[in-house]
Order: sequence, then structure tokens, then C-alpha cells
Amino acid sequence: MKFHGTGIWFISLLVAACFCGQHVQAQSATPRFKVIAFYNAQHDQAHISYVHEANKWFPAIAKKYHFTYDSTNNWDNLNAAFLAQYQVVIFLDARPELPAQRKAFRKYMDHGGAWMGFHFAGFALTPSEYPQDWDWYHNEFLGAGSYVGNTWPATAAFLRVEDNTHPATRHLPQVFRSSPNEWYRWSNDLRANPDIRILLSIDPSSFPLGNGPRAYETWHTGYYPVAWTNERYRMLYINMGHNDIDYEHKTNKTLSYTFANNIQDRLIIDGLLWLAGSNSKK
Repeated sequence: MKFHGTGIWFISLLVAACFCGQHVQAQSATPRFKVIAFYNAQHDQAHISYVHEANKWFPAIAKKYHFTYDSTNNWDNLNAAFLAQYQVVIFLDARPELPAQRKAFRKYMDHGGAWMGFHFAGFALTPSEYPQDWDWYHNEFLGAGSYVGNTWPATAAFLRVEDNTHPATRHLPQVFRSSPNEWYRWSNDLRANPDIRILLSIDPSSFPLGNGPRAYETWHTGYYPVAWTNERYRMLYINMGHNDIDYEHKTNKTLSYTFANNIQDRLIIDGLLWLAGSNSKK
């Protein structure tokens, strides 16, 4: 009887251990944070290709780093109730256009929300389909002002880390080669803005950068920030997000991928973890 009782006790321990193991597994499966990405994917095959790539790459990264990634092309979801579910908002290729959407986003950021924006999310040009008609976003939040010009065609550049103490850049080499991209130039000098912390810029070894048919599409000199944060907010803007496309032969085939560069990917992953508060603070 004593042996039988010991056996029951041992089995009970095994059952309890199994339940404990299941409990631990359930806890570890709980997402660390939730990300929502907004996109259009309607204009310019280079941006469309990039958005499709992003919406495959981010779920794989989410699985690896244990967070939830959702995406939507319904910008009306930029409202307080919807945004309250998420710790990080991403603008993949555009910005909100309607007053109610813009108001909700600003309120989200003013109350401690986190944001990552790519490439065309910073674009504004008057006159154009995307005019500079949102002063808070372009001048105060991003700090860049209006778009002025870009390199052409999409080409890789050598990027210099301007600040290797930030969580988004601390694992990067001092200079590295990017994925091909269309690089933007801005109306505002970000170096003159005390709120802006520039993380990456075009390294001079890249020049001449671009070989477009128009002279202004090839850069020979100058200072061009490509990633920065505004320290008044929890935000990170990254100018990458334009895949190289075979426009020349009119096939619209994707010739390069934004998320096919391990060093550049490290910037995005570490930046996202920092925004979500899952990385050490700045």
C-alpha cells in the first residue's frame, strides 16, 4: 500500500508538471506587443512591390520576436478605439489624408504612442496629389518639411551611422551598404532642429549617387539624412521603402528587395523593439 500511495503521488506530480508546462507555454506564447501597419499600395509599382514584401517580412519577424503584426489599407481605422489595441503604428507607404484620421493619429502620438514610417510616408509636395497640407506632421513631427527631389534610378548607397548609441543603430557597423532605394532630399535642414536625432545619413563614399537622365537625379555632394527620430515623440522615420523595378523593359519585375539586407533589417528590427519598449531605452 505504501508503494501504491507513492505511485499515485508520483503520477500526481507528473500531471501537475504537465499542467505547469502548459501554463508556461501559454504565457510564452502571449505577444510582447501589437503592431498595426497602414498602407495604400496603389501608386508606383516600386512602392506596391515593397508593401507586398513588407506584409510578408513583418509577420515572419513577428513570429521570431513574439509580437503581433496586423496590416490594413482602411485608413478610417485611424481612430482612438482601434489604435488603443496597438503599441506601435507603422505607415508603410502613405500618410492619412482625412482630418479625422490625422487628428486621431496626432492624439495617439501625443499620448505616448509609437510610430515607424517608411519612405513615401514622409512625402509632401505642393502642388501634387500629396501636398504639404499638414504642418504638424511634416514640419513638427517629421521635421523634414517638403520633398525636394530624389536620386534615380533605385540604387544602393553606403550609409553612415551618425549615432551608434541609439538602440536602433547600436548593432550596426559604422558604414554599410543599403538595399537599392530611391533617396529623398528635403526642404528643411534636420541638423538645425534640436528635437531631431539623426541616426543615419548618406556616406560621401556613395557619390556620385544615381545616374538618372536628369542632372538633379544624380547627387555629387551634400548631406542627406535617411533615418532619424524626433525626441519629443516615440517615433522613427526610415527613408528606405522603394524596390528597384524593371521599368526600362516594361516588365514591372521586381529587381531588388528592401528586406533582403541583413544589416538594414537589423536597423528595422531593433528600431521596432525600441519603439515597443522591448529594447533598452535611449
